[in-house]
Amino acid sequence: MINQVKTYLLALQADICTQLEAVDTEATFIKDKWKKPNNKGNGLTRVLTNGKVFEQAGVNYSIVHGDDMPASATALRPELAGRRFTALGVSLVIHPHNPYVPTSHANVRFFLAEKDGEDPIWWFGGGFDLTPYYGFEEDCIFWHQNAKDACTPFGDEVYPKYKKWCDDYFYIKHRDEQRGIGGLFFDDLNEGSFEQCFAFMQSVGNSYIKAYRPIVEKRKDSEYGERERQFQLYHRGRYVEFNLVYDRGTLFGLQTGGRTESILMSLPPKVAWEYQYQPKANSPEAKLYEYYLKPQDWINAN
Repeated sequence: MINQVKTYLLALQADICTQLEAVDTEATFIKDKWKKPNNKGNGLTRVLTNGKVFEQAGVNYSIVHGDDMPASATALRPELAGRRFTALGVSLVIHPHNPYVPTSHANVRFFLAEKDGEDPIWWFGGGFDLTPYYGFEEDCIFWHQNAKDACTPFGDEVYPKYKKWCDDYFYIKHRDEQRGIGGLFFDDLNEGSFEQCFAFMQSVGNSYIKAYRPIVEKRKDSEYGERERQFQLYHRGRYVEFNLVYDRGTLFGLQTGGRTESILMSLPPKVAWEYQYQPKANSPEAKLYEYYLKPQDWINAN
C-alpha cells in the first residue's frame, strides 16, 4: 500500500509543479529534501517564490511515522489510540500576485495505523478548494464541474456528499464566513477495496490542476490597482486564521513534531489585518462576502 501511494504522490507533485512553472514562465520551484531524526519520516518540499504570476506556491510531499496517533486524529476516532502509524500525502497552497486570481489549496493523503495482534486500519483523505478575492461565476462553475467530474465514476452521490463536507469544513466559525467557494473534502475513506479508494484519491488529485490552471491563465493578466491589492492582503488574513485555528492537517503536523517550515508553507508571504473593516455597499468586495462566500449549487447556477 505505502509504496503504491508514494509512487503516485511523487509523480503528482512533479506534474503539478511542472504545470505551475509553465504558467508562471519566470520562476521555478526549489527542491528541499528533508529527513526527521530516528527514521521518523522524510519529505520533499518544493517552493516557488516571487514569480511573475505566483507570489508563493508550495507543493509538499511528506511521509511520517509515529508510535501513537496524535489527539487531532483520535478525537473523532478513539479506536486509533495506541496504534503506531504511517501518514503520507501531498499538500499544496498557491498564492498568486494578481487579486483576480484565486488562492487554491489541495491535499491527498493516506494513513496506515497498526497494532500488534490486530488488523491494520487504513484510510484515504483529501480534496481541493478555491479562495477567490474577486468572484466570477464562470470560474466557480468551472471549478465545481471539474470536482463533479472527478467524482462521477464513483457514484452520483459522491460529489454532493463531499461538496457539502467541504462547505462545512472550510467554515471560519469566529467570522461566520466560508473560507472560499469550496470544492471537495473527504476523509476516513476505506469503504470497499484499497484499489477502489486509491483510484478515487487519484481522481481527485489529478483533477486539481485541471480545474485551477485554466482559471489562472484566464485571470493572470487582469489589470488591478492598490485597492484590489490591499483587499487581497486583508482577505488573506482569513486564510491564516483558518489554517492556524481549525485546519486538521496543520494541527496533525504540529502535534506529530512535523517539519514546521513545510507545515506552515501554506501561509501567504504578505498579509494584512484591519480593525473593523467593512467593504463599501454594492462594491465587488461586498459581493464576495454577500454572494460568493455562500454555499450554493454552482454547477446549476443561473
